Amino acid sequence: MVNSPHGGVLKDLIARDEPISAQLREESASLPDIVLTERQLCDLELITNGGFSPLEGFLNEKDYVNVVENLRLADGTLFPIPVNLDLSKEDIERLKIAPGSRIALRDPRDDEALAILTVEDIYTPDRVKEAINVFGADDPAHPSVAYLRNKVKEFYVGGKVQAIQAPAHFDYVALRYTPAELRAHFKKLSWRKVVAFQTRNPMHRAHRELTVRAARKRQANVLIHPVVGLTKPGDVDHYTRVRVYEAIMKKYPNGLGHLALLPLAMRMAGPREAVWHSIIRKNYGATHFIVGRDHAGPGKNSAGKDFYGPYDAQDLVIKYHDELQIEMVPFQQMTYLPSTDEYQPVDEVPKGVQTLDISGTELRKRLRTGAPIPDWFSYEEVVKVLRESYPPRNKQGFVIFLTGLHNSGKDTIARALQTVLHQQGGRSVSLLLGETVRQELSAELGFSAEDRHKNVQRIAYVAGELTRAGAAVIAAPIAPHERSREAAKQHVLQTGGAGGNFFLVHVATPLEHCESTDRKGLYARARAGEIKGFSGVDDVYENPDNADLTVDVTRQTVPEIVHSIILLLETNALL
Repeated sequence: MVNSPHGGVLKDLIARDEPISAQLREESASLPDIVLTERQLCDLELITNGGFSPLEGFLNEKDYVNVVENLRLADGTLFPIPVNLDLSKEDIERLKIAPGSRIALRDPRDDEALAILTVEDIYTPDRVKEAINVFGADDPAHPSVAYLRNKVKEFYVGGKVQAIQAPAHFDYVALRYTPAELRAHFKKLSWRKVVAFQTRNPMHRAHRELTVRAARKRQANVLIHPVVGLTKPGDVDHYTRVRVYEAIMKKYPNGLGHLALLPLAMRMAGPREAVWHSIIRKNYGATHFIVGRDHAGPGKNSAGKDFYGPYDAQDLVIKYHDELQIEMVPFQQMTYLPSTDEYQPVDEVPKGVQTLDISGTELRKRLRTGAPIPDWFSYEEVVKVLRESYPPRNKQGFVIFLTGLHNSGKDTIARALQTVLHQQGGRSVSLLLGETVRQELSAELGFSAEDRHKNVQRIAYVAGELTRAGAAVIAAPIAPHERSREAAKQHVLQTGGAGGNFFLVHVATPLEHCESTDRKGLYARARAGEIKGFSGVDDVYENPDNADLTVDVTRQTVPEIVHSIILLLETNALL
């Protein structure tokens, strides 16, 4: 039989509240409302469908403190990751949120009311302590610590929710199972033992061999349960990954495996996350769970070392085995033996026998350059999907982001570069000049620090959309502040897909030259106080210390500068 839920009862709030959903929807129309973030949306879906059982809402302060300090809810139930609804002071004051308030929670994609939260408490989290205890260090190299620092609002609001409806999905609907649906599926097929496999990456032959071996050893079936919510920035997009999973499922023995998607917002919390994943798979009915080497690890910290030890995750799951009531299956590193054309666990290969492997880095390099990927490593159908989504470098989009003072020459360089790239052909070329963008997209914005930041982020949004489609994008705003430039870079890297190639070019022409050759007289007007917030006069231009290229029109001609940018692109195999 399938595993019992964590805490003994599956908290399927959608089913529980279905009889009063019409009443709740009507009530939500008159309530103050919060539009959820993408992470909050993922969390709410798993709260309301029972994936986060025994949770029935977002953590109150007592539960939050216990989870952060002890990996337990206030009642002692094992739960390792804080699941919080973070709100700004402005939202709390504007909506007059207080204990006892009822708030409608809305989907950011279609504004539909999904649930009503009854507020238990409002509290200020200790974010440094949360980072250290949950993620192991207050280090912004960890993506969730960076998220905690830069995106999480000042206050957490705790309380239970009543479900109005599940979030609507339009992609891979047939593969999206709630815990109750997946449990019913296992029961219908008489699956008594189910080995769940967690992944946020494409799967290849080694993964298929690993999961089949794990299932056969335990006379069980396999649940391929990939995350399609939020994963690590830079991961392969979920559309591509699901097409890969669909292709590889056809390679499993008939009736052995099943594919279902998990709308989880990962935290990359290593050991704690492995325990969390175990609880979630237990709620979905799995009896066994494969825990990988450095499971859910985010990579290197600021000192260049791994955040977690390779077996820390497995050790913590073993520690809580009696409470988890799900059998851990250690991930076995598989390697290919060309002499027998088969995969074997690394620790079972006799000494002296030749083995072959391709690392993730090597695979990405082969996809980027178009080099062949051998059929012993992956399946032809899988490689075809990956090549469609990740074309060779010379077919990928890129963003050249020129930053510098007014009249530094950046606009002239941008126009000249556009001409040269048009001449080379092979891509569409888009030019986003600062003044043009202000007129067309940001006419209502002024020149305060916040308005400048908004303008740069709008440029980044457009650039990300264009480069994902394979375009060459040349952006040339002043962008005087490091915060804005870094946010623009991160947006392109995270949303540009295969086109997430970003190059910062600092046009470091001295202020004196910019001012002395200013035919429009803007510097003079700024000096006279007619223009406020002018970069280089009464607003500091923060020189980039991480530019990919630094140029200066007083030392180089425009053709020389353009050629240096072309060489930068060629060095990165983009031309």
